[in-house]
Order: sequence, then structure tokens, then C-alpha cells
Amino acid sequence: MLTGFEDGYAEVNGTVLHYVSGGHGKPLVLLPGWPMTWWEYHKVMPALARRHRVIAVDLRGMGDSGKPATGYDKKTMAADIAGLVRALGYDRVDIAGNDIGAMVAFSFAVNHPELTRRLAMIEVPHPDTFFYQFTVLPQPGQPHLWWFAFNQVEHLPEALLQGRARLLIDWCADQMSRDPAAVDENSRAIYAAAYDQPGAIRAANGWYQAFPQDIEDMQTYGELTMPVLALGGLYYPAMPAALKGKASRLQLLEIPDAGHYLAQERPHEVAEALTNFFE
Repeated sequence: MLTGFEDGYAEVNGTVLHYVSGGHGKPLVLLPGWPMTWWEYHKVMPALARRHRVIAVDLRGMGDSGKPATGYDKKTMAADIAGLVRALGYDRVDIAGNDIGAMVAFSFAVNHPELTRRLAMIEVPHPDTFFYQFTVLPQPGQPHLWWFAFNQVEHLPEALLQGRARLLIDWCADQMSRDPAAVDENSRAIYAAAYDQPGAIRAANGWYQAFPQDIEDMQTYGELTMPVLALGGLYYPAMPAALKGKASRLQLLEIPDAGHYLAQERPHEVAEALTNFFE
């Protein structure tokens, strides 16, 4: 556990969410991505906590949160976060997410605008129709998102990865980082232990298997009116086009020569960018 932070649990929306909180000031909710946990933000949380009450959440199906059989569409997961925000007694929060967490953060903002002051999306947009254009075979100059298809398969990923999640963690950290050492041995062990828990691979697959529902939901959403920051490294080029027409007060910020796991690879720049934006 980080010094100055503490664990918490809340029963919301038919599941249990685990979160880690600390600091003082306006509430800032941090949502992590695949295949990580709240620990993804451990390098930036102390800096952010100087001006914010930081709440880093294990999403439904992640880490020490519940792993129910259903509810992995981003609208339901956003309702989880809305329930947590209300349970903690907040009227409005700032929210930031990376990867799957960015999808949930967008859904939170669009479905619960009354709770959302500002939104930061790191690296990944909400699923939309262009997701159907991703190919299984690699293409020159294009990201090869093979795990989008792999995680659609029922039962097989669990059979292959149960007790072997470290193989997946190492591949992701090594292949999607500009500086793989930034995802250090301790962090890799934490993530592997989390995804080796019973039901964890199944739940993580659920985030991806819900994409068709997420895409359908996206077609019903209007334009966000609160300030939105799109921050990226490895996958930043997809963000401007994906968010065009989706946010009327959009700010864009690229961190050059960075990989996918920005909060671990470039924590000082991420903390500075989020602090400036949420101020």
C-alpha cells in the first residue's frame, strides 16, 4: 500500500468495488486498464493527492473488486462508478481513465454528466463502429490488436492463462512500453497475482466481449459538453479522429516517444498534465 492511502470497499450496482484513496481537495477518480489494476497509478497518485482526494478504483472484474457473471458493458461499469461516487458522498468528481478505464470514464461522463466536472481519457477511446475495422492479421504501420479477438473467445483464454497470467503481463509490458523496465518486477508480480485469481481472466474477457453492446450504446450518445482531455503516447494517433464530434471542449496532448502505460513510464508528465487540466 502507498503511504498516505487506504483501502476501501463499496457495494454498488450489484457488485463490490475495491478502491484506494488518499489526499485532500477536489475528488479525482482514476480508472485503470487491461491487464492491470489500480496499482497502474501508484507513481502518479502521491503527486495528484497534493491537490485532490484521489480515488483509484479496481473496475468490475478487476483486482479485489467483484467478478460477477455479467455487467461488463461500459454503461453498466460506469453505473458502478456512479454508485461509488454517490456512496462516497460526492456531488461531482473529476475522472480519468486509461485503456478500458478510459472507455468506462467516457461512459460515466456521457451517462452521468451531473456527476462529472472534467474528463481525461488516456490512450484509448470508447468503442465505436470503427472497432469493426480492426483486422486479425497484422498490417504494416498499423497496431496489431490481436488481444481484441483473443479475448472474444469464450473459455479458452481462461484455460490457457489460468495460473500463467505472468506470461500475458510480461508480453504487454514488454511490447507496449517504450521503456519496459518502467513496469518493474514488483508491479508485474502484483498484476499477475490479480489476474491469476479465480474468475479474473473470464471477467477481463468480458470487457472485450461487451464491445458490440458498447458500440451500439455509442450510437445513442450525444456530444460531451464538459472539458475533455485526450492524452496519449503509443496509441495517441487514434484519439483526435475518434473523439471528433464527441466532445465540444476537447483538448489534445501527446507525450512523444511514450508507450501505452503512461502513468508508469512517464509519471511526472502524466501527473503534471492531469494536475494542470483538472485545475
